[in-house]
Amino acid sequence: MKVHILDDWFDTLRGLPCFARLAGHEVTVWTDHVDDAAVLAERLSEVEALVLFRERTKVTAELMARLPQLRLISQRSVYPHIDVPACTANGVLLCSNLHADTPSYAAAELTWALILAGMRQLPAQMASLQAGGWQMGVGKTLRGRTIGLYGYGRIGRTVAGYAEAFGMQVQWWSSEDGRARAAADGRRVAEGRHAFFAESDVVSVHLRLKPETRGVIQLEDLTAMRGDALFVNTSRAGLVQPGALLEALNAGHPGMAAVDVFDSEPLTDADDPLLCHPNLIGTPHIGYVTEDEFDLQFGDIFDQINAYAEGAPINMINPEIWGPVRS
Repeated sequence: MKVHILDDWFDTLRGLPCFARLAGHEVTVWTDHVDDAAVLAERLSEVEALVLFRERTKVTAELMARLPQLRLISQRSVYPHIDVPACTANGVLLCSNLHADTPSYAAAELTWALILAGMRQLPAQMASLQAGGWQMGVGKTLRGRTIGLYGYGRIGRTVAGYAEAFGMQVQWWSSEDGRARAAADGRRVAEGRHAFFAESDVVSVHLRLKPETRGVIQLEDLTAMRGDALFVNTSRAGLVQPGALLEALNAGHPGMAAVDVFDSEPLTDADDPLLCHPNLIGTPHIGYVTEDEFDLQFGDIFDQINAYAEGAPINMINPEIWGPVRS
């Protein structure tokens, strides 16, 4: 099959063990990012199987209508960036392993790194040292403090394990169903939404971005946090009401934020007011960007291509189209 891989910015995949699974296919790797549908359509005019790097490129009805040879989109995890009805209408099979029992340990580890960086002022302490200023302030010990985890899912539970190892108290907030599951598992659920934000030294968000969770964290939630508290988001920027985090930081509640996700990505505007905020620690959406995570994810993605080529597709999201040939 003619396989195209989009958005492999550092040409990483060729060097991973999983890439050998594409032997026998005609593979093209694109290392830049393109938003223009016309340019993408020209590049992908002969594509039969399209591999996506998570949500870096949106696959719209407009784009699919220009790709007459496309038969398969192979990716991993959730797919809010893909127009599934358009896939079905165009006879394109979407395959995506949702890895129900496997958290992203890479994302959980980055979350913990950001928590440590924020509580111990690591970027500011490093900048002070490099400028000849030695120490610039006093950080906070994690032991004995309270971390609030919003979202009772796989990554959140992994982060909870790290927190407990550091001697922190863990409290939870989530949907009504998530809170019920947490309580049934013997976890501490906050008495209420306001108490969750107001009583946590650290709040870390671990939710999937869906229509019902978009903007679920409002300005009033953030400003309920104390002036010495830390807000962490390694999930999706869209979970927070647009503009709310910047407004809250300007108001001093919470006192600091550490985020790996932004409303516009890739964010390359060095003057962006949130990115430039003195009380923000930012990383460029690297929660899942490790060699180990890539080999795991793309091993699944390449297995889906081979299964399709062998006539036995797996992890089908729109299985109703399997069989008919696209005219």
